[in-house]
Amino acid sequence: MKHSLLLALLCSSLTLTACQKKAAEVAAESPAPARETAAAAQPAAEQEPTEEQRERAKKQAQMDYAVMEDTYINDTKAQWAIEAKASSTFGEEDGKAPADSRSVKNVSGKVDGNTWTNNSQDIGFDWVELSYEKPVFATEVRLVTPYGNAVEAINKIELQDTDGKWNTVWSGISEQKLDERGPRTWFVQKFEKTTYQVKAVKFTIANNLYKNYKEFDAAQLVGE
Repeated sequence: MKHSLLLALLCSSLTLTACQKKAAEVAAESPAPARETAAAAQPAAEQEPTEEQRERAKKQAQMDYAVMEDTYINDTKAQWAIEAKASSTFGEEDGKAPADSRSVKNVSGKVDGNTWTNNSQDIGFDWVELSYEKPVFATEVRLVTPYGNAVEAINKIELQDTDGKWNTVWSGISEQKLDERGPRTWFVQKFEKTTYQVKAVKFTIANNLYKNYKEFDAAQLVGE
């Protein structure tokens, strides 16, 4: 009787050991599910765009620029300056009169490619003051530059009310850059609608923020 019981216990122990070994072998053969999940989560490598796709993207950017500019030019709430004056003009030193092609009068009127050029590349500050026909409660100003890097030098915008008082609506370091989609760059600055009517705008530029001569084409005042 004791011999039979001992034999039964021995068989049971051998069976349990065999089962544990088999389970370990199965576990070793099975791939790690975590690794499979991680591999599946990795995105496929992006393909380089074709020449045709790059050309299409370029044309789309040009079209977007044309739509933007057309919207600005035909904005019924925007008006162009009727008079302009500046702190300096290129070529005015030594008692000489600056050439008409550089004159600040070129900033008045619509955008047309005729520009004002300042007289300093990297020293001090310059400003352009623009007057408008109809005083409005303003919400935005837009300045057009043929060489877009000049927008980096703009550091202050002031609005003049109908009593002649100047009010600063923005100052700081410009975050706007050259717009490579088209031949001009539009510096656009929005602000809360003024509680006073605006009749003039002054743009101040810090010359050392863009070390070259600055050129402005035209400027809009937006409001009602």
